Amino acid sequence: MAMTMSTKLRVHIRWMIRRDMTEVLDIERLSFEFPWLEEDFIRSLRQRNCIGMVAEQGDRVVGFMIYELHKTRLHLLNFAVAPNVRRRAVGDQMIRKLVGKLSSQRRTKITLEVRETNLDAQLFFRQSGFVAVDVLRDYYDDSPEDAYLMQLTHETKSHSMMDGGYRRLAG
Repeated sequence: MAMTMSTKLRVHIRWMIRRDMTEVLDIERLSFEFPWLEEDFIRSLRQRNCIGMVAEQGDRVVGFMIYELHKTRLHLLNFAVAPNVRRRAVGDQMIRKLVGKLSSQRRTKITLEVRETNLDAQLFFRQSGFVAVDVLRDYYDDSPEDAYLMQLTHETKSHSMMDGGYRRLAG
């Protein structure tokens, strides 16, 4: 389903800073049944290989992503868009930013896990060019749910980024 330009919300994607945490935590709580706590964000972001970015529209944060840098891949740990701006291409713009960090010489893929019950996230990432490559049994500590390991490789990124309109809910 293609999105018209009038519904697309243009955002600025930048590094996450400490003062973004209140808005990020609000989006997190509204997006997930088992949300990360502030300590989870801090613990992740203190790691040398972990990066946080936010999507900003005007002076408010409307989305965020946390990812790890590994030798040959990027690993998306957390990704969400504020409920009031979903399906307006915010998630698409964040994924495009992340995909832009891939190269054929170094980091060639992006990986992530998504809950088996989070169909909206599965569909969003699939429409963004990710494919499910494995099922991770009893993956989560907070529930007996399985997860799908999904990945996008550098070779498939140009094909997956051709359509500008994607369905999005928090992943």
